[in-house]
Amino acid sequence: MSAADTTTPAKVPPPRQAPPPAVPKAPRARRSPGGVALPWMLLAPCLLILALVLGYPLVRLVTLSFQKFGQSQLWGFQPAESVGFDNFSKVLGDGEFWAVVVRTFVFAAGSVIFTMVVGMLIALLLQRVSGWVKTLINIALVASWGMPIIVATTVFKWLFDSDYGIFNALLSKLPGVDMIGHNWFASGPQGLAVIMLLVVWGAVPFVVITLSAGLTQVPQELEEAARLDGAGSWGVFRYVTLPILKPIVVMLTTLSVIWDMGVFPQVFVMRGGHPEAEFQLLTTYSYDRAFVVNDYAQGSAIALLTVLLLLGVVAVYMRQMLKIGEVE
Repeated sequence: MSAADTTTPAKVPPPRQAPPPAVPKAPRARRSPGGVALPWMLLAPCLLILALVLGYPLVRLVTLSFQKFGQSQLWGFQPAESVGFDNFSKVLGDGEFWAVVVRTFVFAAGSVIFTMVVGMLIALLLQRVSGWVKTLINIALVASWGMPIIVATTVFKWLFDSDYGIFNALLSKLPGVDMIGHNWFASGPQGLAVIMLLVVWGAVPFVVITLSAGLTQVPQELEEAARLDGAGSWGVFRYVTLPILKPIVVMLTTLSVIWDMGVFPQVFVMRGGHPEAEFQLLTTYSYDRAFVVNDYAQGSAIALLTVLLLLGVVAVYMRQMLKIGEVE
């Protein structure tokens, strides 16, 4: 054996293990220069405008409702006197006021229910028509929505006119129906029904457009799965579509209640600026007390009570929205 064969083989060093990858450090959150104050600084102009536009009238409303304030005080002949809760006692003890409250709630409830049902039906139908038909309907909805209230009220006055109204003429063409010369405003319920149609006509476009946008977010897979499980059209709507649209429906219903309880120009213009007792709602009743009877303090008290009623509606809305957020 040669010397080369007797040499000890060199040891091969083991392969080096690659170092573990470095964990990237999370970037430090940089604090904005203004810190917590920056959002309030950005909101300050908007809050200032809201305080001037809404805050001062509300404070003035509350102040007047606790004073004796009529024409003498308005012209400066006598100073305003603080009367405490006397204005509220007179209003709450007046049976006419409670009749107006009931009439307002019935009017608002009917308008909201009618608006939501008609708006939902039209929104569902828009999902089943072709694109150009949907475009034409949306144009018509936006046009009616953008029409000024005074113009729309004037049109409805002509439609339901006792002598020249086209609505009476159309109804009279039905067999056995004679509505020529019928005065829809001879009684309060019929006249308020006409005003309710006017309110619904102006509110439906917003409801339809909003619900149509919400219907685009309903997954088609869920509806198809419900149909495969044997659900009909009503079952799909009740158990699939409506739960997904619930936040939008709650929002629209609340806004409709607030708007319909605050209806004023439709009643005022429809009755020529002098609504009869059967047509009085809370808004027109407050206006009459303040500017017809010239009791500005009592009119302010009625307006403040209306605001409190609306705050109750807003509280119900916030509670429903919080419940929806907890479920999600």
